Amino acid sequence: MTRTVTVGLDGSPESRTAAEWAAREAKLRELPLKLVHVWEPVPEPIAVARLLGLETHQHWTERIPREAAAGLRAAHPEVELHVEQVTGRPAEVLIDAARDAELLVLGSRGLSGAVGFAVGSVGLAVVAHAERPVVLVRIEAEGRGAGEHPTEPSDTSDTASDTTPSRPVVLGLDTTAPDDTLIRFAFEAALQRGTPLRVIHAWNEPPYIAYGMLPDLELNAQIAAEQAAAVTSALRPWRQKFPTVDVVEDSRPGKAANHLVDAAGEASLVVVGRRIRRSPLGAHIGPVTHAVLHHSTAPVVVVPHD
Repeated sequence: MTRTVTVGLDGSPESRTAAEWAAREAKLRELPLKLVHVWEPVPEPIAVARLLGLETHQHWTERIPREAAAGLRAAHPEVELHVEQVTGRPAEVLIDAARDAELLVLGSRGLSGAVGFAVGSVGLAVVAHAERPVVLVRIEAEGRGAGEHPTEPSDTSDTASDTTPSRPVVLGLDTTAPDDTLIRFAFEAALQRGTPLRVIHAWNEPPYIAYGMLPDLELNAQIAAEQAAAVTSALRPWRQKFPTVDVVEDSRPGKAANHLVDAAGEASLVVVGRRIRRSPLGAHIGPVTHAVLHHSTAPVVVVPHD
C-alpha cells in the first residue's frame, strides 16, 4: 500500500500552513497527500445552547476540509489529494492516521523566540505516541510556513541566479547510540531537497569548567578530536550510501538543544529522534527534542526509533 503525506486539519491558520507545507512535501516525495479533519462532536445540550446550533456547527466542520482541499488542488494540481473526515478525539485520530503515513504534518503557533512555540497538548501527544515521523510546522507572522522546499524557477531571464544556496537539513546526532532510521531519514531529506546535510553533535565540557578552574587546553583538544572522530565514524557508511549529499560535520561542546535551535535559523528542516518506549511508564519525548519543538524556527521532524 502506498503511504501518504498526511496532515491534520482543523481550520486554524496553523493547520492551513501545515497543509501547504505538506502539499509541497508530497510533491517532493511524489506521494499522495491526505487531509485528515477531525470532528470532535459537541454534547447536544451545549451545541443547542450555542447561537448557531448543531446543524450549522456540522456545516462549518464539513466546509473546512472542502475549502482547504479546493485551495490545495488549485495550487498543486500535480499532487494526488484525498480528504478524510473522522469523528473522535483529535490526538487519538491523528496517532491512528500516522500508522499509514510516510509522515504526519501538524501546525505549530509561533510565539517569540524567547518564549517558544505553543505546540499544544494534541501535538505533543501525537509526537509522543506516533510510530511514524511527525513534522511540526510553525506559522510565521506573514502566514507562511518556515523553511524551504525546492521551487521551480520563476525567472528564466539572464539575470536569474541559480547559485543561491539552499538551506541545509539539520540532524541532531547522538554518537553514543546512532540510530539508522533517524540518520537515513535525514540523508534522504537532504537528497530530495538537493541541500547539504549539517550534522550537529554536542558533548559535555570537562567538569572543571563549572568550578571556574583554568582550562586544560591539551585535554580540551583531545576530547574535541575524539568527539569529532566519533561523528565521522557514525556517518562514514551513510556517506557511502549517499555520495551526492554534501555533509557538514559539526561537533562542539555545550547543550545539544541550544546548538540545534541556533542552527534552525538557517535550516529547511530539523531532524531529531525519539525513542519508542512500550512500557507502563508511557511515552517520553526527551528533553532535547522537547526543547527543539518549542524553540525551532524551522519545521521539525521527530523520527521515532527503537
